[in-house]
Amino acid sequence: MFGLLNVGSLVLGLIAWILPVVNLLRKNRNSWMTLSMISICACAISLCFQIFYTYYKVTIEDWSALMDTMYTTAFASAALLLVTITLNVMTLVVYRGKTAS
Repeated sequence: MFGLLNVGSLVLGLIAWILPVVNLLRKNRNSWMTLSMISICACAISLCFQIFYTYYKVTIEDWSALMDTMYTTAFASAALLLVTITLNVMTLVVYRGKTAS
C-alpha cells in the first residue's frame, strides 16, 4: 500500500511537468491559468506523497532504506520543484497580458 505513494508521486510529478509544456504548445489560450494551477497542485501533492513515504519508513524504523535513498529523494524533489516552477513561470511570461477572446 505504501509503495503506491512512490508510484503516485512519480505520476503526479510527470503531470506537473507535462501540463505546462502542453500549455506552451497549444493554440487555445483560454485555460492556461487553470492548467498552471493544476500543475503546481500536482507538484505539491507529489512532494507530499514523498513526505508521507519517508514518514512511513521512519515509523517502521527502516533506517538503512532511509540512509540509502534520502539523497536521491531530496535531489529528485528539488529538481521536481525547480522544473515545475520554471515551466510555469515560462507559461506566465508567454501568456501574460493575453486574455481569452
